[in-house]
Amino acid sequence: MTIENLNNTLSAIDEINRQDPNSIVVDGNTQAKELVYGLQMTDCLKQYWPDANELLQIAVRAQHIKRWQLKRTEFAEGKAGYYQWRIAQGKFHAELTASIMVEQGYTVKESEQCAAIIRKENLTTNNDSQTLEDVACLVFLMHYFNEFAAKYTEQDNEAKIVRIVQLTWKKMSEQAHDIALSLTLPEHLAVIVTKALS
Repeated sequence: MTIENLNNTLSAIDEINRQDPNSIVVDGNTQAKELVYGLQMTDCLKQYWPDANELLQIAVRAQHIKRWQLKRTEFAEGKAGYYQWRIAQGKFHAELTASIMVEQGYTVKESEQCAAIIRKENLTTNNDSQTLEDVACLVFLMHYFNEFAAKYTEQDNEAKIVRIVQLTWKKMSEQAHDIALSLTLPEHLAVIVTKALS
């Protein structure tokens, strides 16, 4: 496909994410949360996987497209409900992205391939699915780990943060491990990572 198809698809994803009712403050500016997240995902992909193919570029940008639509409260409490919500989110993001791609001139086959990446199918055999997982984990460490850790530190539950880092680490490839270890994290977060990996 052409660069125009790609750019139009990414713009359509951004346009939807710009409608997010949830906002975060970045560099003093209030912005739509999922719009910021999508751009952070793309920046990470460009930095560490500069040769990523078009379908992966789209999947990375659309990882959380319209995430506010399916609310966690609509699913049962507890771990089982959480996983049901996560699976439903993956399907929703994948279907919405596939429909946008077809509108922007991609084939149904291409849109289905991209949807499979977003659903993170065949992580061990599909390099694109694994890279999407890697990018998501790295973006978490770079941009969301501090706020996340603070929440559990307030509850005096460092063990929970350590466990989450260990689970995140398991999902990542060796390449992503190397990238994560090269990140300059604030000292209190670096200590948590060291504990998790020891």
